[in-house]
Amino acid sequence: MKTDLEIFLDCMEYRHSERRPNHELGAWGQTVERWQTETPDAVKGFTWDWFVAEPGLNLDRREYIPVDFGFMPGFPHQVLEDTPECEVFRDGKGIVHKALKAGTVRGTRMCMDQYLRFPVEKPEDFADVRRRLVAAIPQRYPPAIDAGLPRWRTRDFPLVLGRNCAANGFYWRAREFMGTENLSLAWYDYPDLMHEMMEFFADFIIETCRPVLEKTHVEYFCLNEDMAMKGGSLLGPHTFREFIFPHLKRLIAFLKGHGVRYVAVDSDGDPRPLIPLLMEAGVDILWPIERASDISPQELRKSFGRSLRLWGGVDKRILSRGRDAIKTHLREFIPLIEEGGFIPTVDHTVPPDVSWDNFRCYMDLKQALLNGDFAKLN
Repeated sequence: MKTDLEIFLDCMEYRHSERRPNHELGAWGQTVERWQTETPDAVKGFTWDWFVAEPGLNLDRREYIPVDFGFMPGFPHQVLEDTPECEVFRDGKGIVHKALKAGTVRGTRMCMDQYLRFPVEKPEDFADVRRRLVAAIPQRYPPAIDAGLPRWRTRDFPLVLGRNCAANGFYWRAREFMGTENLSLAWYDYPDLMHEMMEFFADFIIETCRPVLEKTHVEYFCLNEDMAMKGGSLLGPHTFREFIFPHLKRLIAFLKGHGVRYVAVDSDGDPRPLIPLLMEAGVDILWPIERASDISPQELRKSFGRSLRLWGGVDKRILSRGRDAIKTHLREFIPLIEEGGFIPTVDHTVPPDVSWDNFRCYMDLKQALLNGDFAKLN
């Protein structure tokens, strides 16, 4: 029987294998609460850390080197207003939120916060951000990193540099610094600042990764970008090429030159206008392929070929519709499963309209899909 690492590499290299990897992202806090109420015995003992593993769901094991790419020091948390309905606060990234309290479960809100202010409102504000992002300081690395090296060198599971959303990418971090609307204007109003910001952030990631990659290689590194919405990308290809592309290409060249096998980019929405540039820069993987944006892994494979591996693509909206709908949906992926370079997962975390019975049905049918037992999907 092959290891989880062998199964992963077979899929990524389009090789025949006994099965394909079993990965998932996670579930909303409200979903966890629903399942714990509906069927407490079924989810008893779950870790809910699905990026790592979940034996109760037969998820494959992955391990992450928990490098901290965040602000050091962070902004002090500050509550600015507190009412029975909502809270206004400044978080550790310096962003001022207005958050509804009703329905919050396990840190998951039922609606997005409203973002009121950001730490960079004018070019001179960037100096305070830069001083909080000093690369490669000891606090960024787990104390036991050296102790893990012998185990990682003989691993039988994929090893990843950074947890999910640890190394947020160029667009993502600029949006955190400035907000979506202000960032959309800044490419034009403050081009010198944006060139400085993109160059700085590439240097920061490279130098923060360097001490780890000098000790061990990893299977992949993920940049979380979320630079698209349902109607398309949040910046155009021309802006991307001018400001982000040269630094992304330089970062990827460094990573692959230091033992990183694959580079993934995470973006919700429809990022198709930017995919050719991502691939030109050296990106190997795109996920989670959000189906509400009218894209599909089948279409992306047809358009971009095997050089672009695909993760995700399972429409979360289908899961609440029952067994027949789930079967029909999963049958669409059979050609991609046979070909390789595709790992099906729900296209985001599982929402609370999905019952445990429907999710368990999905996982059982997906296991048949991954095993090549396609008759069970008829």
